[in-house]
Amino acid sequence: MPDSPPQASPSASRALAASSLGLLNTVFGHGAFRGAQQEIIAHVAGGGDALVLMPTGGGKSLCYQLPALLRDGTALVISPLIALMQDQVSALTQLGVRAAFLNSTLDGGAAYAVERALRGGELDLLYVAPERLMLPRMLELLAQSKLALFAIDEAHCVSQWGHDFRRDYLQLSVLHERFPDVPRIALTATADPQTRQEIVERLALNDARVFVSSFDRPNIRYTIVDKRDGRAQLLRFIRDEHANEAGIVYCLSRRKVEETAAWLSAHGVRAVPYHAGMDAGTRAAHQASFQREDGIVVVATIAFGMGIDKPDVRFVAHLDLPKSIEGYYQETGRAGRDGAPADAWMAYGLGDVVQQRRMIEQSEASEAFKRVSRVKLDALLGLCETAGCRRVRLLDYFGEASEASLNCGNCDNCLEPPQTWDATEAVRKALSCIYRTGQRFGAVHLIDVLRGRRNERVAEWGHDRLSVFGIGGDLDDATWRNVFRQLVVLGYARPDHAAYGALQLTEASRPVLRGEQRVAARRGAASKAGARKTKKAASTGGLAISGADAELLDRLKAWRLARAQEQSVPAFVIFHDSTLAAIATARPQTVEALAGISGMGARKLERYGAMLLELLRQ
Repeated sequence: MPDSPPQASPSASRALAASSLGLLNTVFGHGAFRGAQQEIIAHVAGGGDALVLMPTGGGKSLCYQLPALLRDGTALVISPLIALMQDQVSALTQLGVRAAFLNSTLDGGAAYAVERALRGGELDLLYVAPERLMLPRMLELLAQSKLALFAIDEAHCVSQWGHDFRRDYLQLSVLHERFPDVPRIALTATADPQTRQEIVERLALNDARVFVSSFDRPNIRYTIVDKRDGRAQLLRFIRDEHANEAGIVYCLSRRKVEETAAWLSAHGVRAVPYHAGMDAGTRAAHQASFQREDGIVVVATIAFGMGIDKPDVRFVAHLDLPKSIEGYYQETGRAGRDGAPADAWMAYGLGDVVQQRRMIEQSEASEAFKRVSRVKLDALLGLCETAGCRRVRLLDYFGEASEASLNCGNCDNCLEPPQTWDATEAVRKALSCIYRTGQRFGAVHLIDVLRGRRNERVAEWGHDRLSVFGIGGDLDDATWRNVFRQLVVLGYARPDHAAYGALQLTEASRPVLRGEQRVAARRGAASKAGARKTKKAASTGGLAISGADAELLDRLKAWRLARAQEQSVPAFVIFHDSTLAAIATARPQTVEALAGISGMGARKLERYGAMLLELLRQ
């Protein structure tokens, strides 16, 4: 393939644009493209390579699905996510697109039938895992087939410095070597500038056109609260903001996943656990219920969600601190894929900081990897501790310039600006307490000493006789926890991981102790967030639904659930909530009117139109 594909003539470009817009409407049921979609589709359909960075829910899939329909042959989609393959194939099949997948869930006969269809040119798209793609038999099969393009999804997996490195992705440059005339499109929702460069180098995309969409997800409200009683805070958040709505709760350990799911269930939340240590049958059943039922909350380790295409996840909550902003962005991005209001909520405390730093220091990784991990963790801690707009901090990390004074109006700091205070005296007391107690104790014991609690442990060590005993009685426990957390974040103290998190002074603390440096700190984050949009608007794609329209929407959802159960597919594969909400408010009475609803492609109109019109007439 030449370095730069020949430019299409103006007339050919117009014809391609008309064809892509026509397919968008007739196949996918949408009347217009979003953002740079049309430009990306035209470039790839014309034979060009591309690297596409677009946020989750921004419409990445269309950027390769439409070129697959515009070009001759089969588009090969490389994805590490088996569940996502299956859901996307189900959704495409509903639209009348000839799609299939090859992965470990297929038996020999089914896999052979897919391979025969590929050789015979009977598929528009074929989804495969990178492990299978690299098998000599698979590469030989591709050599015998007519290929339209290669789409490399989750392209950040190629980065060894990223949050989700997959070794099999390192071999994908072979596609360019073996099939130089087949265009390639690499796509990801999560890549800082360093990771982007690594994608280009490792996938040999040096001549590819790079499309970078905004990383902003304006429908997601970001909230980070001081962790006091994480589970109780989580329950209050779910009850107050998202009762009976789908959500994901992330925990760091399998044990915490199990305990949190059981605790939520005991308090009336329909919660199920999900982690790699569970038996495969139970894990699959929990994932299926989350996909196919309304109002299920999954409590999981971070691996969950990578293959989830569910559009109506209304919240993602973290009970433990992620490892990096990339991980945080990837995980929170699973909320609100339908564009309706959603929440990214996290409870965060000193224990999280100590735990993440201990994991880095005690890992067997190289010193270079540890150094990068520390930098990434510090960037995340900066996001947690900022008194400014969290969205600005998040976008700046991904290299998206923004006004430093911007008020996004949809994060906790913008909705309820935190106060800052001169914490110099409190910080000096805390540092003195660490020193006077021998740098052998964690924050809980140090707070007891500062607040003058003459309990058994304080008395046993004789710390009730120290000069620092009781000098912090003017501040409550929550404020002291905040002070100690910021000591660690600011680098004035560090946890000694060999001594179970005991805090020790650093060289940076000297100017503060000597009174040569002042310290400003933010007051603890509020435990509640700002004003919410109405519940019904949040669950129907932003449309305000009430009265008879809401009753009709419930009937439409019940009808959709029945169709989904008949076909053993998730309900959103039949229709998204936003499409049903539009039907409920517009109440179309003819096929032509129904065809004008967004999300109603020709195949779905043919398949479900008569049933919907009959339901509406009732």
